Amino acid sequence: MRHHHHQHQGCGPRGFQAISRGFGRHFGRGFAGEGFGERGGRRRMFDSGQLRLVLLKLISDQPRHGYDLIRAIEELTGGAYAPSPGVVYPTLTMLEDMGHIDEQKSDGARKAFAITAEGAAHLETNKAEVDAILARLAGLAAEREKFDGVTVRRAMLNLRMAIRGRLMQEGADKATMREVTAILDEAARKIEGV
Repeated sequence: MRHHHHQHQGCGPRGFQAISRGFGRHFGRGFAGEGFGERGGRRRMFDSGQLRLVLLKLISDQPRHGYDLIRAIEELTGGAYAPSPGVVYPTLTMLEDMGHIDEQKSDGARKAFAITAEGAAHLETNKAEVDAILARLAGLAAEREKFDGVTVRRAMLNLRMAIRGRLMQEGADKATMREVTAILDEAARKIEGV
């Protein structure tokens, strides 16, 4: 019974808190430490010069609206980060004032921007820094994917420990086993339908 008690504690509050602390230490570096988001007093992902370069690079690929640029950055990070409109739109105005982008004529309400020759030259001059920033965004995407995978593994571990703990408790019988099995079968059906 002593062995059972130890195992059961592993998925109890103390065990879960230990797992949570481990995740916090690991992912705090990859996300919050890198300025994940722009709220809550965290550092921003980019300084203003870096954001200008990222937006210029994305606009050089194809003309884009401000909203398109926000979504493009979010996609580059695998959904881990999206700059706020309050940061993106003033930066676009700055790029336009610098002559690096031009507003395209459009019948729609949203303004699309295209890169100018001067903007393309500036981008080429700063190619090394642009590549480094894009690599950083790709690293965030990889970290986000790893985080999601670890979350699933943590849930599976909790499930295994909960089943083991319940079936080893006093009073667990065939009826209990049938009920646990039914719950697992139902969970499998729901997961298959996701």
